[in-house]
Amino acid sequence: MMNKLFRCLAYVVVIVACQMLAIAQNQTRTIEKNFTVPSGAGNTLTIYGAPKGSITVAGSASNDIEIGARITVEGPSPEVLDQLAAVTGFITEESTGMLIIKTSGTHNRLGDKKLWKKVPKNILSLPFRVDYVLKVPRYLDLNVNGGDGSLDISGVEGSIRVLFGACNAKVALVGGLFSGQFGDGTLDLSFPERNWRSGMIDVQLAKGEMNIWLPTTLSADIDASVASGGRIAIETKLLKPRDRRIPFTETLVKARSGNGGVPFKLTAGNGTITLHDAKLRS
Repeated sequence: MMNKLFRCLAYVVVIVACQMLAIAQNQTRTIEKNFTVPSGAGNTLTIYGAPKGSITVAGSASNDIEIGARITVEGPSPEVLDQLAAVTGFITEESTGMLIIKTSGTHNRLGDKKLWKKVPKNILSLPFRVDYVLKVPRYLDLNVNGGDGSLDISGVEGSIRVLFGACNAKVALVGGLFSGQFGDGTLDLSFPERNWRSGMIDVQLAKGEMNIWLPTTLSADIDASVASGGRIAIETKLLKPRDRRIPFTETLVKARSGNGGVPFKLTAGNGTITLHDAKLRS
């Protein structure tokens, strides 16, 4: 009986060791793909990123949307890498005033069905990532959906909506509204010192650090709250209570900057919200 047990355990150990060895011996391949789509001011861009990967969006004076994707696939052999490289990337859907970019990969099997039929099921769990760099018209509405990775948005004036997983995010607003929902990680949100064409701000962070850099010229009504385990830190003298009966606490702040007006709603779960003076930023 004991001999059978030892044989079974040895068999399991060998299988696990083989699997770990196979993972350790995985090769990687990186592919660069670039694509340009004519666009224009006032259009809408929506991007669905990969489960893992970064997204960088920068506004420019051009009316084109330039898509740069750095795709990294992983597999045990060159043959497997060939199969994965053929089906991993992105597809675009265009309509009047709108462009949608969708990442295609083993998580959704988008793209050519004939190619996917050639991909063995046992390699569908292999990891991959896609890192995007997008240059877009300055005046644009933007919807960003990402998994785990970094996010950088700058120079875009319009309605910006973000849904991201675990990430390190940096967003430099120019104007318009901003709505963001983030998982774990950090968020750095800043505004121009002057000529910010204001819009509603609504940010939710499940866990991590949220840093908000407030310009001295800002006129806004700010509601910040954190759940258990979090705290709010005020590192600026620009804010005052909207209601004298409701003082600032480490879990709830109802503040006014300047003459008020623009609504800011900042929410964190288990994390920290810090309100900074933008002039003190190094």
